[in-house]
Amino acid sequence: MKHARIQFEGEVHLAHVEDNNAVRLADGRLLAEDQVQWLPPATGSMFALGLNYADHAAELAFKPPTEPLAFIKSPGTYTGHNQVTWRPDNVAYMHYECELVAVIGKPARNVKREHALDYVAGYTVCNDYAIRDYLENYYRPNLRVKNRDATTPVGPWIVDVADVPDPSNLTLRTWINGELRQEGSTKDMIFDIPYLIEYLSGFMTLQPGDMIATGTPEGLADVVPGDEVVVEVEGVGRLVNRIVSEAAFFNARTEA
Repeated sequence: MKHARIQFEGEVHLAHVEDNNAVRLADGRLLAEDQVQWLPPATGSMFALGLNYADHAAELAFKPPTEPLAFIKSPGTYTGHNQVTWRPDNVAYMHYECELVAVIGKPARNVKREHALDYVAGYTVCNDYAIRDYLENYYRPNLRVKNRDATTPVGPWIVDVADVPDPSNLTLRTWINGELRQEGSTKDMIFDIPYLIEYLSGFMTLQPGDMIATGTPEGLADVVPGDEVVVEVEGVGRLVNRIVSEAAFFNARTEA
């Protein structure tokens, strides 16, 4: 089953998503995909992984890490399906990152990997845009690289964990303006989801609604205003986002 957070007629709803992406509200109303505003389906902290695919590490001329390189993204960075993300003025390189995301379903502390998936409510997709101009160290992404407003599309929904039998064997793809630019598989993750849950819960408590974004494979490219970027994880979802200029993004916020 797919679960979504949407806004309709000024109100936020928790809804189920049908096979044709129609949205079923709790009161039974059925809405088309384009009738609603899609919100990030979870709103907890996001723990993101750097260099968690060996081919991506090689793409950046780094050795694969021997320990997870995790950093936190604030909820202010999240935006939803079919929404926009802005490219800062005067930057040289901004790229997408198609990622499988595990959503925590219950408090997790000191969880062993053999029990880790018992703590997962389901899976979603994110596009973890990065501004490479400001990267101080590939091993420690700084705030200007990864924590700008509305630069992490998440969604469109959460797929129940039972409906994704093998999260370690899913194809990831990214298209820019309809052209396939990135393709990889979660089987190439260095640290899989059970390992990451064991690792993170070993020194902190993961809470329901927290998310673990598991990294991206090789195949990155620059994006500019006017681009439509689509990221897809097999069996989980297809997430659409459009790039606008800094002025267009903040002018629209002011007018709203």
